Amino acid sequence: MRTIKVHLKDRSYDILIGRGLLKKSGAIIKRLDVGNYAVCITNASLLKLYGNVLRKTLEKSGIPVRFEMVPDSEKAKSEGVATSLIRRISSYDKRKNIFIINFGGGVVGDVGGFVASVYKRGIPYVQIPTTLLAQVDSAIGGKVAIDLPIAKNLVGSFYQPRLVISDTGLISSLPHRQISSGLAEIIKYGVIKDRTLFAFLERNHKKILRCDNASLEYIVSASARIKAKVVEQDEFDRTGKRAILNFGHTIGHAIEAAAKYSNRYNHGEAVAIGMSGSCGIARRLGLISQKDAGRIISLIAALGLPTKAKGVRLQAVYNAHLHDKKFIHGKNRFVLPVRVEKVKIVEGVPDAVIRAVLKEEIL
Repeated sequence: MRTIKVHLKDRSYDILIGRGLLKKSGAIIKRLDVGNYAVCITNASLLKLYGNVLRKTLEKSGIPVRFEMVPDSEKAKSEGVATSLIRRISSYDKRKNIFIINFGGGVVGDVGGFVASVYKRGIPYVQIPTTLLAQVDSAIGGKVAIDLPIAKNLVGSFYQPRLVISDTGLISSLPHRQISSGLAEIIKYGVIKDRTLFAFLERNHKKILRCDNASLEYIVSASARIKAKVVEQDEFDRTGKRAILNFGHTIGHAIEAAAKYSNRYNHGEAVAIGMSGSCGIARRLGLISQKDAGRIISLIAALGLPTKAKGVRLQAVYNAHLHDKKFIHGKNRFVLPVRVEKVKIVEGVPDAVIRAVLKEEIL
């Protein structure tokens, strides 16, 4: 088991990474002393696969658990689902010291973390991410949110978990599409901070897609370590240092919104397209060479991810990007690659450049 510490003073917590941790999670959580009754937010598929394992390990450690189901899609991150969860939890929260366990991917982590942040002005929660994407990105850092129809993550807060338990053994049971989706965020980490990680992905992409456990533990740990360091430097996204984590996300979120959060593109696929688009913008602005941009786009494709979007309208994507949270003083703000391991935050990218990339390279 590997342990990575997120140092945030009294909000510090550990990220535990290793195979087989789910069976040990009851004893691990018991040591936290976060409550005496667990509400596990998950979806029906995960409950069927792992519900008994999680229940047994918790109850063995003296922690009763109640499972609350949410849809297995981005639609779970809605006002209606969040409100329903809060009402259901409050109906049986009598003489209990409740805490939340988010057992699922990024959607479960986001909506469950949001509920934890607002119920009773904040109760403890633990992340047990079950997807590669959640293990390397969304379960770490305390950004919790729900979506509005017009754009993603418009209602949310910063609220740190008490612990993240990443069982890499869960990844091997994922569909190929879910594994590729998580790899998009790992490519992001290589581009923004770690040329060694990027090169490892280039050399070992076939082993990774076969779910080689040693490779998975390495890329999950490397990514989690980068995310932890960035969060430590800019927990509340105020200094601009955390903004680099949004590489690929401005266009990616716009594609998700334009596709109405359907199954056409999951988050990782949309981010992959967004990274390709960011390479196109950077080339047009003279920030990156054709060779370096090609290297990034080639790795995206090698890991089974899309570089272009189909079935969404240009104007819908453009309109959605106008609602991006990274706009400052009316100006857009993109994280653009300069080379592998270096990105630049650029404000006020001309509309003509954005439209040209969307039209000629993305859509």
